[in-house]
Amino acid sequence: MRTQRSYQTTSPLQSKNALLEWSKNYTDVVWLDSNGHRGNYSSFEACLAVGRFREFYGLEELRKHFEHQSDWLFGYFSYDLKNQLEDLTSHNEDGIGFPDLYFFQPQKIIILDGDQLQFLYLDADDIEKDFEGIVSLMGEEGPINSKTSPISIKMRIHKDAYFEKANRFLEHIHHGDIYEANFCQEFYAQDAQIAPLETYKKLNSISEPPFAVYMRLGERYLMCASPERYLRKQGEKVISQPIKGTAPRGKDAADDLRIWERLAQDEKERAENIMITDLVRNDLSKSAIKGSVVVEELCKVYGYKQVHQMISTVTSSVNPNINPVDLITETFPMGSMTGAPKISAMKIIEALEETKRGLYSGAVGYFDPKGNFDFNVVIRSILYNEKTRFVSYSVGSAITAKSDPEMEYQECLLKARAMRSVLGEEV
Repeated sequence: MRTQRSYQTTSPLQSKNALLEWSKNYTDVVWLDSNGHRGNYSSFEACLAVGRFREFYGLEELRKHFEHQSDWLFGYFSYDLKNQLEDLTSHNEDGIGFPDLYFFQPQKIIILDGDQLQFLYLDADDIEKDFEGIVSLMGEEGPINSKTSPISIKMRIHKDAYFEKANRFLEHIHHGDIYEANFCQEFYAQDAQIAPLETYKKLNSISEPPFAVYMRLGERYLMCASPERYLRKQGEKVISQPIKGTAPRGKDAADDLRIWERLAQDEKERAENIMITDLVRNDLSKSAIKGSVVVEELCKVYGYKQVHQMISTVTSSVNPNINPVDLITETFPMGSMTGAPKISAMKIIEALEETKRGLYSGAVGYFDPKGNFDFNVVIRSILYNEKTRFVSYSVGSAITAKSDPEMEYQECLLKARAMRSVLGEEV
């Protein structure tokens, strides 16, 4: 049973910085930050979970947790969990080594909501001391640039090979094997040393997205600036918000409006989005109460600091007694990172990509004691294994019948810009 106490804070931004600095005391950390984005399905402004009380590595033990116990869990589903959900395999190289699934029951949860810091602790004796420790860090900034070795970024798939593979995707589309596939490529650095928390802060400051994550699990780190929600359960309502369609921000307001309008009317980008929206509708219908699947927004363009994104919102209603893990297994991996039909697309992706995606294009988030949850899509992210000194980030784009490989390649470079700049080397 958790003890809850709330304290008023005068500066949410200072509270965030202090919480992140304070989290350095722990080896199990999940930080979720909405960066001020508020929508119909927002929850808190930010949340920090630290300290491992109990951990979960398998779907069945996770499912049983919700049958026998009610408490918060934080963690992730990696993309390669697909191999447990379908008759699929992954034999490509994996430089980071995250397990396929990991959740922990945290000892300490701190939620920033408005001007309130809410402490949810298993051991109430620590709350006052921890609050004082966090307050003492307010107004302080940790080192911003403590990188200790130069980063030399390599491309896993060079440009000519990218074109060749993109054309093979197009052949599969023209043969009717798939309608769409998300083709991803990895950029990586070996023998690299970075300061993960400072790297996350810089990455987050560039785009300030609604589903940012900093996660540390021992020697493995995720620094994530994701704009995309995978799946949220809020009471009896389930929400998915796939992104398909990306364009850069303009040089000035007039140029920005032109780009926004062009993306909103782009036939190829709308076709991408509609195909994935239809796939999401089908996924949600597996558990939905009959007739409850609704497309609330279709191909709506939202502006972020670096890019415009085309987003659709699909919702459904479910039986209140459903195990929340079943909603994940019926919809994972998310259609925006796979393609349509989903299983065929995943098989072709595995054959043509050259690395295991691992945590990239998986999902990070939380379950609450009522079985509600919220998970992002792990994109626009840097992964780091401190022990092996391996740094990785991946980007992708959707290949459809109307795709131009050169344009898809340029879209990948646009998406990679923030990670490149944070790591200090242009590709």
